[in-house]
Parts: sequence; structure tokens; C-alpha cells
Amino acid sequence: CNLQPKDAAKMPESAWKLLFYSLSWSYGAYLLFCTDYPFFHDPPSVFYDWKQGMEVPTDIAIAYLLQCSFYGHSLYATAYMDTWRKDSVVMLLHHVVTLTLIASSYAFRGCPAVRTRLCTKPLGCAAALPFPGSRDWDARAAGGCAGPVPCQGGAEPPLSLCPGRFWFRLYWFPLKVLYATCHSSLQAVPNIPFYFFFNALLLVLTLMNIYWFLYIVLFVAKVLLGQMQEVNDVREYDVEESRNA
Repeated sequence: CNLQPKDAAKMPESAWKLLFYSLSWSYGAYLLFCTDYPFFHDPPSVFYDWKQGMEVPTDIAIAYLLQCSFYGHSLYATAYMDTWRKDSVVMLLHHVVTLTLIASSYAFRGCPAVRTRLCTKPLGCAAALPFPGSRDWDARAAGGCAGPVPCQGGAEPPLSLCPGRFWFRLYWFPLKVLYATCHSSLQAVPNIPFYFFFNALLLVLTLMNIYWFLYIVLFVAKVLLGQMQEVNDVREYDVEESRNA
């Protein structure tokens, strides 16, 4: 692929995230469309017959384990392995919020507010599966960050990924998850525990999705206005420094 040393250094982590997101997306699609769970077509159903202390189904527990372990790794990788970018602090905060959501939900025996998020989230990753060796929006789908940019071949995924990321992160997420957790939950379980705690964290994640989508809009605007001679990650400090030099 004739990768530059900087890109080659990012290849292992990008390849790992490509593998994880592919498996995570497949397992999430399996839970949503190949089982009896109606979460996708009827999100409020996750609250039906829910009781405190109820047993978490094994297949859902596996999803908890996969996502929690991945975000634990991502927290370390963002702090010590990834290139430090303008959004790295927000990315660290995202991982902390997500870990808190998942761990707290499992501790409270599969709180449905997070179970809905857990099962539908992998589909959002479909909008930004990482391109190993790309020039680098490497697998930021975990936090809703703008997706990968072209490999050396020259195609331009970000332009085509914008509608997908908007649809998954800023349309389906509020429609499928936030509506169910903020509104339907109170109708199904009037005294549902930790209502404000879980919904506050989900709203924080929504704000992060908006924040990262603005990076995509900025990137596309620079490309369309001819302000970028080559495809670069607008979040990186060295890109801005080289442009000002």
C-alpha cells in the first residue's frame, strides 16, 4: 500500500477496530433481526415486563461483555496509543460515559434504558467502519467521530459517509433510543429507577455525536471550497501547523 511511516504506525489499531466493529455490527444485527427481540421495530418493548433484579439473557450479557471490554481498551488506547487530536479529550470523556452506562446498566440487571442503546449501537458503526491503513479517521465510530478517509487508492468515503452517519447517529439514535428511554419508559414503568442518571448520560452521548458530525461537515466544506489540496484529518494538530507554515 506504500504507507507512510505515520500511517503504518496507526495500522494495527485501525485493523483491530475494523475487526471489532465488523464483529460487533454483525452480532448487533443478529440480536435485532435474527432473534425474537423486537427492540429495533418496537423500541419501547424493551421496557415491557421489566422488573428490578430480573435476569439478563445470556445473549444480551455477551453484548454487555463485548462492549464494556472494548471501551476499556479504547480508553487506554486513546490516552496512550492514538495520535493526540483536537477531539481526544472529548473521546476520553465519551469512553468514560459509555463505560459508566454499560457497567451501571449491568449492575442494575440490564436496565432497559441502556439495553436499547447496547443493541442498536452496533448499527451506528456501520456508517464508519474503519479502513485499515487509511489516512486516518481511524475507526472513530466508537464515539461517533467522523469516519475514515481515503486509502491510498483515492476513493473518498467521507463524502458518502455523511448521510449514513447523520441517519444512524442523529436520526435513528434519537428516534429509536432517546424517545424510548425518555418518554416510553415512564409510560411502561412509571417509577423506573435511575431515570435521570441514564438519560442524562445518553443525552451527553447525543451532544458528542453532534460535535463529531460538525467535524464531518467542516471536512466536506473544506473539500468542496477547495481549501484542502489533499485529504487530511481536520482534527490533527500537525495538519493545521503544516497549513500555517
